[in-house]
Amino acid sequence: MNKFGLLLSGMLLVGTSMVFGQGARNIKINEVLTNNTENVQDEFGQHLPWLELANTSYTTYNVRGMFVTTNRAVLDKSMPAPKRIEMMCPIPNGEKRTSMNGQDHLVLFLNSSPAKGSLHLGTPINPGKPVWVALYDANGVDLIDSVSVPALEANKSFARMKDGKANWDVKPAEAVTPGIGNYIEINESKIAKLKRDDPHGIGITVLSMGIVFFCLALLYVFFTIFGKIVTHRKALKKAAEIQPIKAAVATEEIIQEAAHKTKVILTDGLEKGGIDKEIYMAVIALALKQYTDNVHDEESGIITIRPRHTLWNNEITLSRNQQF
Repeated sequence: MNKFGLLLSGMLLVGTSMVFGQGARNIKINEVLTNNTENVQDEFGQHLPWLELANTSYTTYNVRGMFVTTNRAVLDKSMPAPKRIEMMCPIPNGEKRTSMNGQDHLVLFLNSSPAKGSLHLGTPINPGKPVWVALYDANGVDLIDSVSVPALEANKSFARMKDGKANWDVKPAEAVTPGIGNYIEINESKIAKLKRDDPHGIGITVLSMGIVFFCLALLYVFFTIFGKIVTHRKALKKAAEIQPIKAAVATEEIIQEAAHKTKVILTDGLEKGGIDKEIYMAVIALALKQYTDNVHDEESGIITIRPRHTLWNNEITLSRNQQF
């Protein structure tokens, strides 16, 4: 019976430890502000660096007894727990707000003294400098959560994009959300956002010049291609006006017509007889010459030669020339 009781007690102890351990894992470092000049004030009106914890579960968990530290030396696993605890600041007991309901948030002031209040920790913070912040379980051994915070400007925080999520981002002063869920929408005009993101106007200047040069390059390419198309069309039109095929067809038609007429003349001459062939050839050659020179008459299909008297064989003219 005693053995059974001891076994049951051990199982209950292990189960309880697992439940509490699992509950502790639901506590996350949610937001950190290291350079506080105009943000949250403590009970004494002072602006101190602060750390926000978030309970990502839907059950209540009390974070009293857990530790917060900024000393990386505690990562040495060979270090005994008592020595590690000496480098940490515990979240004190006796504070109702340490019992965090599901989806609840808790703000702890850092770089302070527990004597100022139950939510004040002596965890050292150098404002405006990078810092590593860790949350350890109450045993001082189990690392629950940690984050490396970059150097932050005044009143800007380093926060998760959404409660408990892995992604972090630097939030501007107007978007800092101590004690409530992260990333509440801020009503901000596009002009105000542009001034905040690009205070010197360098980005908008580069963007504007880039757009202008891109448009100019686009116009250059368009007109270059358009000019080549117009030039090519003009060259094709000019080549078409030469009409080498039509010229060849016209020349062939003239030759065929001349051959036909020559054949007709030769046939007629041979049938009549008594005409010297050499005269016929000379007449035909002269007729072709006149035809190509467009000096023939306008009769269609007939070649005629107009007589012309030169009087070169006139006896009277010859005798007069001899007298002189």
